[in-house]
This record gives sequence, structure tokens and C-alpha cells, in this order.
Amino acid sequence: MTSQTAHQGNTPSSDQIRRAPKVLLHDHLDGGLRPGTVVDLARASGYAHLPETDPDKLGLWFREAADSGSLERYLETFSHTVGVMQTRDALVRVARECAEDLAEDGVVYAEVRYAPEQHLEGGLSLEEVVEAVNEGFREGERTALENGHRIRVGVLLTAMRHAARSLEIAELANRYRDSGVVGFDIAGAEAGYPPTRHLDAFEYLKRENNHFTIHAGEAFGLPSIWQALQWCGADRLGHGVRIIDDITVHEDGTVELGRLASYVRDKRIPLELCPSSNLQTGAASSYAEHPIGLLRRLHFRTTVNTDNRLMSHTSMSREFERLVDAFGYTLDDMQWFSVNGMKSAFIPFDERLAMINDVIKPGYAALKSEWLFQQTVSTRGFSSSDE
Repeated sequence: MTSQTAHQGNTPSSDQIRRAPKVLLHDHLDGGLRPGTVVDLARASGYAHLPETDPDKLGLWFREAADSGSLERYLETFSHTVGVMQTRDALVRVARECAEDLAEDGVVYAEVRYAPEQHLEGGLSLEEVVEAVNEGFREGERTALENGHRIRVGVLLTAMRHAARSLEIAELANRYRDSGVVGFDIAGAEAGYPPTRHLDAFEYLKRENNHFTIHAGEAFGLPSIWQALQWCGADRLGHGVRIIDDITVHEDGTVELGRLASYVRDKRIPLELCPSSNLQTGAASSYAEHPIGLLRRLHFRTTVNTDNRLMSHTSMSREFERLVDAFGYTLDDMQWFSVNGMKSAFIPFDERLAMINDVIKPGYAALKSEWLFQQTVSTRGFSSSDE
């Protein structure tokens, strides 16, 4: 087989990207609603603050509002999605549709995060919020299976870093750790709200042998990453894209890693990179210049994620399409990112290994072999008179 033929069989089409088994670790439930669902839920609940009531126009509004280049402005868009997610039925529906949409996009494993404390305005308790979302995800998994797709969804419970309920949410995550909740997170604006404000929550989770990730190194730089790792003990970095600030590329092409970057790479600390979202918040200027290219070449534990599918008008397939265009990534690269994601998931090791060996690797092997059958069909298309 020539290298040209191998490359032909390895460069994914849009259809192959969609069908490829993908792993998603960083996706916000309140950032992934269907625009039509936002409109429906607003009408049902009497929420009167939507800027648009036509689903297409509303979807466009979300994208344009999120394209400001400011993380703070980006976060403002969530007032509307959270505003319509204040009842049990709304939470069940949003979670169900999330699982269905991800499965339709070829995601086989996802960890979806949300902040229970933001869904109490309608009178629900924290426990009722968690149970409603879990119910929705189980319904979505079943519906996806009926439609020929397999997906498993785990929940990350998020505490807001500007609030003071992180220990309470960490305890909630621990209580539901055998009922669909796989870990904990803190989110919200980084500037002025360092992760060390929530040390009691992280210390509690470590004592309970539980998992957590921390939003760090997105809008804020290396100090945020350092604190998340060395003070708080994060298992993963939510975004972590600013680790690039500790990497120097010299004029001769050689690369020098600072001590923090070396630590992150050597310890195989997963980076939950979200390319489209990073462009919107100003953490990167273009897909071609996104740090994921260099981080992948340097073999950091990089993963590809969506962050907020509504605000970024994206999906896992769209993220990979853009990376294929920007960096010439192949199915082998997609498999590498997907295996990285599964290695870094918060479910038990034996289950991660089974997903890698029984779902992800066979799925990519089948996709990489498709060109062989296309070659066969093309060859058999000749008539005997052509020989």
C-alpha cells in the first residue's frame, strides 16, 4: 500500500466524522438546548425575556451574542437557557434531548455538566434537580438505542465559583455517585474567583476518593492552572488551553516546555479543549492557530469537546471537521483524541477499557477499511470489454 493510498483511506469525510465513535468530556447541559425547545419551555413557563421567539432567529441570536470575544459576555447568554430550566419536566426534556442529539452525532460516551444551584427558582430541591436530569438522560439513552445509536451519559455536578455552595454541591455529587453522577466541577468567570476559594469542597472530594475537574486556563492564565492542580488536586483541566503560555517555540522550530507545562504533559493530565468556544472567548484567534495543534504534536493528553453547542453552533462532528480542515487530521488522529477522552473519563477503569477496545477501536477500524470496498466497487464497475 502506498502512503498516498493510505492517506486516501484515512482522511475522513463529513459523513465518516459523524459516524465515528466520539468521546465528549466537556459539555454544558444549559449550553446545548435546541432553540425550539427554549421557545417551547419559555411559552410553557411564562418566561417572557427571550430576545426572539422564532427558533431560527433565536439560534442566531445566541451565536451572535456569544461571538463577542469576552468570556463574561459569553456567559450572559445562559440567563435565558437557565431561565427556562426551572421545572422537573423542563429538566427531563432538556437532558433527554441532549442525550439524543449527542448520540445522533456519533458520541458514544459523554460527561455533561450543569449547576444544580441554578435550577431552584421554581421550587425544586437540589435532589429533585439531580433526579430529574438523571431521568432525562436515561430516557435519552433508551430513545437513542431505539434509533440505532448507543450512548452512555455521565453527569458532572458543577458549583458556581462566584457563589458559596461548592461544598454542598460536592456532597451532593458524592451522594449520587452511584446513580449517574460521575464527578464534580466548578465553573463561571475565572478572574477574581480562583479555585482556591473552594478548597473545602476539593479536600472533601479527595477524602471521599471522588473525581473532579476544574475550569482553569481559559480566560485566565497559568496561575489558574497551577492552583487547580497543585492546590486543589484536579484530575482534569476544564479547557487548560492557556498552558500554551508555558511553551516556547524557537525560531529554529525547537520547542521548550516550562516546568508547569512539563508537569501537565508528564503526569498525563487531561486537557478538555473546546476549539470553537475558545475562538468566541478570545483564547485563540483561529482554528489553524489554536494551541491544540501544537499540544497534539507534543503528545499532551488533549481531548476535543464542544463546551456549549447552542452558543457555538457546534457539535463534536463540527469540531472535528474544523480540525481536519485546519490541521489535516486523519481518522487515526480522531481515534487518538477519542481514546484520550475515554482514558480520561470518570467511570471505572474496566469500563473505560471495554469502551476503548470494544467500541472505539473497532469503530475506527471499520471506517478506515471503507475505502477498500469503495475500491472494489470501482474496479467491478468495468465491463468485460474494458479488459
